[in-house]
This record gives sequence, C-alpha cells and structure tokens, in this order.
Amino acid sequence: MAGKAFDMIVIGAGPGGYVAAIRGAQLGLSVAIVEREHMGGICLNWGCIPTKALLRSAEVFHLMHRAKEFGLTVEKPGFDLDAVVKRSRGIAKQLNSGVTHLLKKNKVTAIMGEARLTGKGKVTVKTDKGEEELTGKSIVLATGARARELPGLEADGDLVWSYRHALQPPHMPKKLLVIGSGAIGIEFASFFNTLGAETTVVEVMERILPVEDAEIAGFAKKQFEKQGMTIMEGAMVKKLDRGKGKVTAHIEIKDKVEKHEFDTVISAVGIVGNVEGLGLEDAGVKVDRSHVVVDEYCRTGVDGVYAIGDIAGAPWLAHKASHEGVTVAELIAGQKPHPVRPESIAGCTYCHPQIASVGLTEAKAKEAGHEIKVGRFPFIGNGKAIALGEVEGMVKTVFDAKTGELLGAHMVGAEVTELIQGYVVGRTLETTEEELMHTVFPHPTLSEMMHESVLDAYGRALHF
Repeated sequence: MAGKAFDMIVIGAGPGGYVAAIRGAQLGLSVAIVEREHMGGICLNWGCIPTKALLRSAEVFHLMHRAKEFGLTVEKPGFDLDAVVKRSRGIAKQLNSGVTHLLKKNKVTAIMGEARLTGKGKVTVKTDKGEEELTGKSIVLATGARARELPGLEADGDLVWSYRHALQPPHMPKKLLVIGSGAIGIEFASFFNTLGAETTVVEVMERILPVEDAEIAGFAKKQFEKQGMTIMEGAMVKKLDRGKGKVTAHIEIKDKVEKHEFDTVISAVGIVGNVEGLGLEDAGVKVDRSHVVVDEYCRTGVDGVYAIGDIAGAPWLAHKASHEGVTVAELIAGQKPHPVRPESIAGCTYCHPQIASVGLTEAKAKEAGHEIKVGRFPFIGNGKAIALGEVEGMVKTVFDAKTGELLGAHMVGAEVTELIQGYVVGRTLETTEEELMHTVFPHPTLSEMMHESVLDAYGRALHF
C-alpha cells in the first residue's frame, strides 16, 4: 500500500472512529482508519440501529392489537420472528455499506485488520495478508466496548444470550429473564414482552433505569408492569443452573434467595472497554477499570494520542462518540473546538413507552446545591397525544430557581426520543425559562407539552 505515513490514524470504525476520520479528511488531513470487524462498529451492526428496527416491528405489532380503538379491523395479528430479524439485519447491512461509501468518498484509507501501538506515532496492523506498519502524527483510539460478562452468567447462545444473540434469537423466548435494566436490558425486555414472552427484569440497584430521574423511572415501571412484565429491584442473580431447555435462576432479593425457572436469559449488565492488545501500557496510555483516561478534549496525556467514545468512558452513547470524533479531528487540524460537555448529551431508551433525558435529574440538581423549580406536564393534557392514542406519559423540567437556567429535562411517553432535542438545543444556547416561555410551539404537536412543562415550573401551565 502506497503512502503509509498519515496525519491521523484512527483505530476503530464505529460512530466515533468513522466520524473522526471523515471530519479529519474534510479538514485536509491525510487519514487512515483501521477496523477489525465491521464498518460502523457495534452501534450500526449489532447495537443502536438493528435494535431500533426490531423495536419498530414490536411497536407495529402492539398497534395491530389496538386496531379496534382506531376504528380499524385486523384479523388475528401474528409475527414471523425470522422475518422481523431479517428486516433488522438488512437495515444494518445497508448502513454498513453506507459507511464504507462515505469513507471512500472522503478519500480515507480504510484497512481491515487489528491495530496496535508500536512506538511513538507508529501503528502496526495485522491483516489477513500479514503485518504492515503505518506512521501517524496523531492517533485516535476508538475501539469501543463489549458486553460485561459476570462469572456464572456467561452467554452460551442457547439458553443465556448476550445482546448479539438477542438480535438474532435462535428461538422465541416463552419465559424470559433479563438481567440488568439499563437501556439495553429494558429495550430487549420491551421487545420480547410485546411479542408475548413472559418477561422478568432483575435490577441490582434500588430501581430500574438507575441513571434516569426517579419519578420518570417509577412511571415507566408502572407501564411495564401494566404490560405484564415482572420487575425485581434491589435484586441479584447469584447463579444460573442450566438444564435441558431451561435455566433455574437463583435470585437474591431482600436477604432471601428465590428460585425461578426460565427458558431464556438475556444478560445486560454493563460494558467493558476494548483496551486489550492495543499496546497501551507500553505506550504509557493510562487505563482505569477498562477505560482510557482522557481530559475534556479526549487527550490521553501521551503526546499525539487521543481516545473517544465508549473506550474513553461514560456516557456510553453513539452520539457522544461521534461528537468527540469531530472535536478531536478539529483539534488535530489546528482548530479550537469547544470541549465535550457530557452533561449536555441526551440519553434515549426506545422501550415502550420511550424515555429520554438531558442534564441533571431532580435529585442530582438538589445534590449539587441548586435551589430548584420543577415543572411537569402529562400526555393526557395534550391534544395530539390523545389523537395518537398515546395518553400515558409525562414531560418534566428542572430549573435553577435563582437564575432560570434549564438544569435538566426528563420525559417518558410516545416519541420523546425525538422531542428531547428541543431541550438539548436549549441547553447548548444556555437558555433560561424566559426564552422557552416566549417560544411559540406549533399546535397540535407533542412538543407543546415541553412548553407547558416549563410554564408549570413557574405556576403558569395553561392546559392542566
């Protein structure tokens, strides 16, 4: 391969890496990207995108059962799990080739292989043709993360699944146990529960969705239980006895151990950074609990080496990785980007009902010493929500009582993952309650609830 010296070498082509590479190329840098498995990374091939495709099928299936409410008739709704999965895989494939095309279009040199740092500005790539040496003025680590495996709860692809098995399920679970209630666990619980699996969710923390606002998580829990899910909070799976076609789970809850039988278990207990085999120790890159330690500009402390996305720590979100990728590329190209602000990055969970949030929860705002004003508005008070037949949900806003700063926004209900962006823009523009109150929201839309929630924080809600 001609020209093995680059301005920037990116290791990993997920949503952090490929975006960093494209932005670098746009700014006139010569860029190489090394990927060992799939262009687009986990998010595109085995995470964000294919799960959304599955969840969309479940949502349509759920609506088919409600057809009568809308004056429609549907004869005995059914589903073909293989066809649902095939659609999901097709979408992942389409986007994977899209990333390959974008890299080519931007003249990024893409190399399939395993990379490791082998000296200052040196990267050795092991490809199926052997090893090749690259040199780069700057190196960006974007190797992502993988599912954490707890001893005794390891996935086997038959009875116990990781997210990968759950995306291409070998069978339809009848009785399902989901271990962990973060976004991944709850999304799979929601998908299989909607398709008719008897679903139990076990969460070790005192409540499900532990990073969300407590009130929103409580609301979501009630909805999940209404849909037939069993939720066990402050509980721990101590052991799994695997038999023929069944698993007996030993679940410790309130100091006693209960035994429950399932035919399928999905483990979703967090992630571990992909830091092995990269030559990080020899390069002097600091790693803490499987994540590379970085500053607000994603610098590792080793000259010319950066780390972005999941390998660089929480929040573990694709859009955070992409944003960091752009920041780092601009920094390398000599521009002056703003530092990354994790507290202004929204989190979205695509269960039914959806959950979305940005900034501080009510509890965190109080903990940080803010005197606060809190507003709420329910979906039942919104005309569009009623017309959609989606009356279960709420929008909650948290303001600093003294300055009017929007500290946080939290939502649960239909399409809130699309709505949250309004508050994200607001926080980027350093908005106060005043600008939000003066904004004219279109009618009839779900977004009007965002306005009403702000008004409610100041005792001015009009429609509730």
